[in-house]
Amino acid sequence: MALVLDSGGVSFLAGRSRGAGVLRLTLVSEGVWPPLVPSPVLVECLRDPGRDANTNCLLKSCGIVTDIDEGVARRAAWLRTRARRGSAIDALVVACAEPGGSVLTGDRGDISALAAHARDVRVEQI
Repeated sequence: MALVLDSGGVSFLAGRSRGAGVLRLTLVSEGVWPPLVPSPVLVECLRDPGRDANTNCLLKSCGIVTDIDEGVARRAAWLRTRARRGSAIDALVVACAEPGGSVLTGDRGDISALAAHARDVRVEQI
């Protein structure tokens, strides 16, 4: 089972809160670490080189998905068309979790709408 992070998932896990630390340890103990992060998500979660240290540290421990091919892009477009909501990056996140994966998100509404049309993708709210 793959765990895929959207920008909200990255931002939360990169945080220094107790909850973020507990969740990271839980994901490791459940065998779903390292999570996957589609490279376009970086556009949303990296903002300022001087303030992105925690995010960059987290990203070093993740699998960055750089090979988003035409098939995945077309699948994301199809999901977005069916859901009638969500950003292109959200749709790519859900498409990368197919089949059988989970998405960790702070945006349950859009991600759930996309996942409703996906093949066996679960949505985990932060």
